[in-house]
Order: sequence, then structure tokens, then C-alpha cells
Amino acid sequence: MDFVLLAKAAVMGVVEGLTEFLPVSSTGHLILAGALLGFDDEKAKVFDIAIQTGAIFAVIIVYWQKIRETLVALPTQKLAQQFALNVLIAFVPAVVLGLLFGKAIKANLFTPAVVASTFIIGGFIILWAEKRPPSAVRVNSVDEMTWLDAIKVGLVQCLAMIPGTSRSGATIIGGMLLGLSRKAATDFSFYLAIPTLIGAGAYSLLKERALLSMADLPLFAVGLVFSFVSAWLCVRWLLRYISTHSFVPFAWYRIAFGIVVLGTAWSGVVKWAA
Repeated sequence: MDFVLLAKAAVMGVVEGLTEFLPVSSTGHLILAGALLGFDDEKAKVFDIAIQTGAIFAVIIVYWQKIRETLVALPTQKLAQQFALNVLIAFVPAVVLGLLFGKAIKANLFTPAVVASTFIIGGFIILWAEKRPPSAVRVNSVDEMTWLDAIKVGLVQCLAMIPGTSRSGATIIGGMLLGLSRKAATDFSFYLAIPTLIGAGAYSLLKERALLSMADLPLFAVGLVFSFVSAWLCVRWLLRYISTHSFVPFAWYRIAFGIVVLGTAWSGVVKWAA
């Protein structure tokens, strides 16, 4: 057993868990961490997607009460049926556009200019969104969302196919710009992450199964465990944070990280390519 490789898997798991649900792009951070650790071959790319499942388990646990109540009430209560339908509706655009354009995006958009630009532009969009007047909020809870709200958030989520955008950033900030409260946008982003990331992980493992063997099981297990623990801590912290704070610090962090992307690309430290 290669303990150095397992240590790298643990670090990557922590990076995934800490960045998956913050509006800072887990993909960009995993690319940077993988390059610095020398953990960026084809198998590592499958690993990066697969360990998202660990982060999703953390969300399921944090939101288990709502999920359980929805499942129990699903056969009889309209509110539960509408909520489940909204998650499904929001999930569909990512599936369709991902299958149609995912390969082309990976081949053409994983460049320093694109990654840095999306980091920086995303930062300024967050600053702009945070200046929105409170009166613009019309949805205070995920239970108040309509199917039209759901499809809009689902379409916004597709922007995260562009590297550096951030799935959480797109859905949370996009939701806020569409009239959702900070809490409603964050909650729905987490619920939507469950089918989105589980689906992406399963699809990646199935598609790239020829690269994997049973010998890789400890590597993936370590990544999943560390991703789960760090994501659980991060999600619980973020839900407390948004009750009294804005996303402005994340905006400035994104801008700074965009500069880091340009610097690492220019110096040759990181290969920002699919």
C-alpha cells in the first residue's frame, strides 16, 4: 500500500469537501491541488469526480430531516410532491447539456484564460448580487418555489460546466438574482447537488471503468471519507455563516484565486487543461 498516495487522496478529499459547497469552484481548487501534489493523471480526474459522492453524503445527513419528511409525505402531500418535482426539474438541464456538450467543454475550455476569467467574473457578479435591495426577495423558503423558479435555477446550474464557475456559486448567487432569499437559494443548491453530483460520479466511474481496478479501492475510500468529513463541517458552518454574513468575502477570494490561476499557468506550475 502506497501511503504517500493515500495521503494525497486525503488532501484531495479535504479540498473537495471544503470547496464543493462554497461559491469558489471545487474543480479549480482540485486542479491546482492535484498539480501541486503530482496527482493529476487520467485516473486522478476520475477520482476527483467520484469523491464528490462523499461530500453529498454529508449534505444528506445535514438535511436528513427534510429529506425523510419529503419521502414519507411524497405519496399523499402536494407540498412534498412539488418540492421533489422542483428538484427533478432543476436537475434535467444539467443532464441534457452535460451529455451534449460535456466532452467539448473539457476539450476546449479548460484553459488558464477561461478558468481565471470565470473566477474573476464570478467574483464581481457576487459583489453585484450582494448589492441587490432586500425588497427583491420574493421566495423565502424552498417550499415556496414554483416549477418556473426550479427550471431557472437548473439552467443557471449549467453555467458551472464552464471550469472555474462553481456549481454552488452559480445556483446560490443565480438563485438570489432570481428572487430567492440567501437561505432558500443555499438550501435548494444543496438539495439539487444530491442528484447532480451522484449522477456525475456514477457516470464518470462507469465511463472510465477500464482505468480502475480493485487495487484502487483504498485510494477512493480515503478520498470519500475525507471528502465526507470536511464537507459535513463546511456545510454546517456555511448554514450558520449565511444567517449573519454575506458572500462578499468569497467574491474577493475568487478574484484573488483568478490571479493565482494566471500566475501558476504563466510559471508552468499548473497545467490547466482537461
